Amino acid sequence: MSHARRTRYRPSPRLRKLALGSGVSLLLVGLNAPAAVSFAQERLHEYRISRPAYQARYGSWEVVDVPEEFRTNAIHAALLHTGKVLLIAGSGNNEDQFDAGTFDSVLWDPEENTFTTVRTPDDLFCAGHAQLPDGRMLVAGGTARYEVLGDAVTHAGGAMLIKNEDPDQKREFPEGTRLRAPDGQLYETVATVTVPPAEKKETEPATEGEAADEGDDGEEAAEPEIEITASEVRVFVTAVEEGEQGVATEPAQYEILGLTGDDARNFYGLANQLTLEDQDFQGIDVAYEFDPVAERYVPVDPMAEARWYPTLTTLPDGRVLTVSGLDEVGEVVPGVNEIYDPKTKTWSEGPERYFPTYPALFLTQGGKIFYTGSNAGYGPADEGRTPGLWDLEENTFEEIGGISDPDQLETSASLLLPPAQDQRFMVLGGGGVGESEKSTERTAIVDLTERDPTYREGPSLPQGTRYLSSVLMPDDTVFTSGGSTDYRGRGHSDVLKAQFYDPAGDAFVPAADPTVGRNYHSEALLLPDGRVATFGSDPLYGDRDNTRMGEFEKRIEVFTPPYLFDGREETRPVLGKGPEEVGYGEEIGYETEDAGRIENARLMRPSAVTHTTDVEQRSIQLDLERGDGEITLTVPEDPSLVPPGWYMVFVTDESGTPSEASWVRVGD
Repeated sequence: MSHARRTRYRPSPRLRKLALGSGVSLLLVGLNAPAAVSFAQERLHEYRISRPAYQARYGSWEVVDVPEEFRTNAIHAALLHTGKVLLIAGSGNNEDQFDAGTFDSVLWDPEENTFTTVRTPDDLFCAGHAQLPDGRMLVAGGTARYEVLGDAVTHAGGAMLIKNEDPDQKREFPEGTRLRAPDGQLYETVATVTVPPAEKKETEPATEGEAADEGDDGEEAAEPEIEITASEVRVFVTAVEEGEQGVATEPAQYEILGLTGDDARNFYGLANQLTLEDQDFQGIDVAYEFDPVAERYVPVDPMAEARWYPTLTTLPDGRVLTVSGLDEVGEVVPGVNEIYDPKTKTWSEGPERYFPTYPALFLTQGGKIFYTGSNAGYGPADEGRTPGLWDLEENTFEEIGGISDPDQLETSASLLLPPAQDQRFMVLGGGGVGESEKSTERTAIVDLTERDPTYREGPSLPQGTRYLSSVLMPDDTVFTSGGSTDYRGRGHSDVLKAQFYDPAGDAFVPAADPTVGRNYHSEALLLPDGRVATFGSDPLYGDRDNTRMGEFEKRIEVFTPPYLFDGREETRPVLGKGPEEVGYGEEIGYETEDAGRIENARLMRPSAVTHTTDVEQRSIQLDLERGDGEITLTVPEDPSLVPPGWYMVFVTDESGTPSEASWVRVGD
């Protein structure tokens, strides 16, 4: 019998390690096959995504180490011109925190990875915000009361008007003020209210023939009449007694307990119905400017309306349009809008128009406001949801059609595509109204420079996605990540995917997958070093079967784009010294040794984002001239294209690799 020659094979050290690992895996398979397979898959995935070639193509994610005392429920995130990120939680969708009056804000320095707690004077949970011309950030609205739903509604409640017929005094009624119905039922206010004096106006004297007590010759003038118009303030009240006893189905006048004499006649309550129906969140009217240098909230005049879930949009003159929100009794503000003037720190009445809460309202070139149709949260399904152009001066609204899945614009993302001069807007994903299971992979794009602008279909997302985060990048791409296919991540439906949208190619390109799920109450924004930071997420449930309550996601995860790998980080352009301020139509000069290879320059407005709504971010193309060891950039003249405020200046080379940002304040 012949024998085949046997060759002795000595494995390399690397192969021996792999073989040892395989042996361990086989042993684990024998003990617990599913766990072993999962472990092996995870190790293989970690190895693959750590390879330089993979990162150069798809980028990479890293979870930030946040000390426990600074872990917060990030409901809002805003980049400040100091380079720090303001994370606002307020009560953080935690009713225990609300009841305790514990409100939270944290400043994160991404360059140093340091954190600072900021004293937060009111519950700014679900407020609105906008960047102001001087670099402060306006924060307006927040939470007065948490919702009470279903069987948890044990005390009848509803809106009541507190009336004042006395023109000579105003009166403050503290929270818990009691009022008595004609049938003796008692109700309490859930907030402190101040009722202004009644309006007193003299009417024209009667004519000679109408005078009651004129003289024989008719020459005695009639006494002027005084007309009193009662003032009124709305407040939410709840019945003192539980159950059906507190239900009131007919309009009635209510006596305010503790008042006597004229006060008892002049001050009273009026209500139509007080029921055991669901009671929504209620807003507050407070407003603050956050000072990024002093790192504190500075109070300014309150709004005329209480607002919860409002949208704030900066106008060409630096004033801020404030729209929608739930008011002090939990109803959507009925089209009453306001404008904040940062010069006087006061509010004035804006043009009336109704929108659902957190409408995506963008300033367009020319000064009109574009409503993309995106919104978040509250309002009827058939009112205020059609996209269109709003002319503030004429208060006219031109509807824009063409969008598919129009019933799934709630929780969709919207943005002004780069560069802003092209005036093209994009809507991405979204879901049905309220707690709908619907979600769409639809994207749509509209060009407002066309004679008859109409949405057209864009490339589809990989799957239906609500709460998608979308961030403008220095190389003119759009980075999108996260979201969920169902309401608030229900059914363990977080989408652990990310991709780039390339406006030039009108296509999505895959990016590295995040490791942290992000759905409701999540945010993402561009950092000055060109990376993207993601925050928050508030899943309704914590398991696939929806049997365990979810926990707020406090981790920060940062995405490093492909343009900072494959040696490109070491060769990225460097901007030297430049001015800190520039006017419209003026030039900005920067020293740089990379002048010869700089291809593009962009002004990028820092984000202020919440509830998938970020109407602040925009990227403006700058005219570029190269010199010997310097470049000169020209700022556009139109403040409706470049609203006044602080911007990041990015330049990119021929391969799209950006510099780190240089900050400049634009405006007169």
